[in-house]
Amino acid sequence: MWKYYPELLERPVPRYTSYPTAADFHDEIGADDLEQALADVRLCGDISLYVHIPYCEQICWYCGCNTGKANRTQRLAAYMDALFAEIDLVSRKLGKRGRVKRIAFGGGSPNALCADDFSDLLDHLSKAFSCDQPILSIELDPRGFTSEWRDLIAATGVHNISLGVQSFDPVVQAAIGRVQPLEMVTDMVADLRAAGVSSLNFDLMYGLPGQTQDILEETLREAVRLLPERIALFGYAHIPKLIPRQRRIDDTYLPDGRQRFDMAAFGYDFLTKAGYESIGFDHFALPGDPLGHAGIGGTVRRNFQGFTDDQSDILIGFGASAISQFPDRIIQNHKNTGRYRKLLADGQLPAAAGIKRSPDNQIHGVIIEQILANGKADLAPLGDAQSHAALLAPFINRGLVEIAGGELILDPSAKPYARTIAAVFDEFRGQTNGTFSQAV
Repeated sequence: MWKYYPELLERPVPRYTSYPTAADFHDEIGADDLEQALADVRLCGDISLYVHIPYCEQICWYCGCNTGKANRTQRLAAYMDALFAEIDLVSRKLGKRGRVKRIAFGGGSPNALCADDFSDLLDHLSKAFSCDQPILSIELDPRGFTSEWRDLIAATGVHNISLGVQSFDPVVQAAIGRVQPLEMVTDMVADLRAAGVSSLNFDLMYGLPGQTQDILEETLREAVRLLPERIALFGYAHIPKLIPRQRRIDDTYLPDGRQRFDMAAFGYDFLTKAGYESIGFDHFALPGDPLGHAGIGGTVRRNFQGFTDDQSDILIGFGASAISQFPDRIIQNHKNTGRYRKLLADGQLPAAAGIKRSPDNQIHGVIIEQILANGKADLAPLGDAQSHAALLAPFINRGLVEIAGGELILDPSAKPYARTIAAVFDEFRGQTNGTFSQAV
């Protein structure tokens, strides 16, 4: 169904987990901006929380996350002390305003912590904020999954679990520094189901070194056999100049642009034929899952965790490099864990950078989100929708999009071009420098 137009995919573009993107952040935004944003939260407004654990037991070579090796107990203990201090400080600034409906834990790998420490963290959050039976989500590394973690998940009622799988092929795993046998993941899935987990996600990747379409197909078959409710199929972004650990990957074995495109197209066909709803441009969900419902109903959103059914406009991030998002501003904590800890030891919010979102930014942000999440966007807030027809001409002429009644509508075959189409409405491209990934 997808046609390959390489000229439309030449330009690297953001993944748009926020708008403006992190490449547009500047250091004129700081603690005062975060404090004001917290003061503006409505008494009964919905809030989502994100907690970043920047440590892993093993570092994967492909990974672009802000994470380091969890090889010293003292390092983790110091970080947890700072994290608790940040939670308490934000709680005081927030003053019990807002209702926490969701809490997500990411990293790194949250299960780099021992289960007891994570339990203490969860308990601390529930006491610090007005929690309204929040949906709990957590990313887990199968290589560090223990019986203690299994028991904790069963006891706390974690709703959503995301597993870093990437590939089930042993050769590909060795090439990216993430060796985890199929049996390990299979056993973990059985444990999670026994613990009551009802929404399970697998993160998979295409475009990996040595990966062929046949190898991808076998991984997809094994994934579908294990029946996770959600699958994210990402294109590997190889940017070793920005991510030094990727230099361990031999780029002579990476698939080329056409091979990547064909893998993405094959993955889409395979998973939709297996009964998964296509969500955005790289997520899939079974129809009975909340994300599947959102996809069918056209209510999918996009934030720093990817495509989501979370409808909150406020996301408060905790931990080094964590990002908080409010309607009128985006604020990121210090990435350096030492600096992060020092600020909190001094009783200061650890905000380091961000950007104010003008009314015009917000309009463009909504359009970009609608394009990526739901395949259509209302252009009426821009005024004359036809004024964008010239910029969209390469896509219109190929039948990928149309403008009808002030609405931009993407053809189903436009999914691989969604990020490039969205970039047409990005006011910052060309104004700020950034290293972005391939569009597919």
